[in-house]
Amino acid sequence: MTLMTSAGRVPEVFGAARVDGDRPRPLLEVDQVTKVYPSEPPVTALRGVSFTVARGELVGFVGPSGSGKTTLLHLMGTLDRPSSGHVRVTGLDVEQLSDRELAALRATRIGFVFQQFFLAEHQSVLDNVADGLLYAGVPQAERRARALDALSMVGLEGRPHARPNQLSGGQRQRVAIARALVGSPAIVFADEPTGNLDQATGQAILGLFEDLHDLGVTIVVITHDRDIAARLGRRIEMLDGQIVFDSADKAAVSPMPAPRAHSSGKDHRP
Repeated sequence: MTLMTSAGRVPEVFGAARVDGDRPRPLLEVDQVTKVYPSEPPVTALRGVSFTVARGELVGFVGPSGSGKTTLLHLMGTLDRPSSGHVRVTGLDVEQLSDRELAALRATRIGFVFQQFFLAEHQSVLDNVADGLLYAGVPQAERRARALDALSMVGLEGRPHARPNQLSGGQRQRVAIARALVGSPAIVFADEPTGNLDQATGQAILGLFEDLHDLGVTIVVITHDRDIAARLGRRIEMLDGQIVFDSADKAAVSPMPAPRAHSSGKDHRP
């Protein structure tokens, strides 16, 4: 079975990210999570945070610097463990997993997109994407075939042999997104994905996320820009280590006032 995106027809590789049944278990569960960093005095970054993310959601976390959203990203992505409370990804409790099991979870069920791209300049676009499967034990031929599929999903099927330094900033971010998607993860975390792009290119990347969301991909975006968060399907606002607004919660308090933060960059090509 194939689906349509702005890039054309591509394989349906995200069945695991689709809703199964009428009342599926949340894909991501954060239950009364705190995070305290040891210092003198201790620094409390998260204070009893609770929420769930269902399969197929497109969620934006927004807040100023120091609000706790980056700490929360590290916990959701299993890059760190909470001081108390529980984080469950695809039903697996992070606290109950060994470091090796967490690495396997990240390799097979989680995709990451970062502001800085983190592409290997000496490798082709195809190899950069295929390397996203290195730690999943996928044979090389299959890695490259799946990388071509992922590049088609982000509209770069015509540039597999290009090097990152031959691409625009927006195209490099598309490569990074393809690398996050190549393993058909259950959930993708995007950390300030438009932060190094100009406004027009950033809007194109957000449009790509919307296309992927239409395919059933579960995406969580971390941003400081309230306009970006407002464009996503669900908006969660953070302040001082707590959730102060969740657009999915009718009982949530009013969202916090904050000035708009503009993205920067010189690249004007999406």
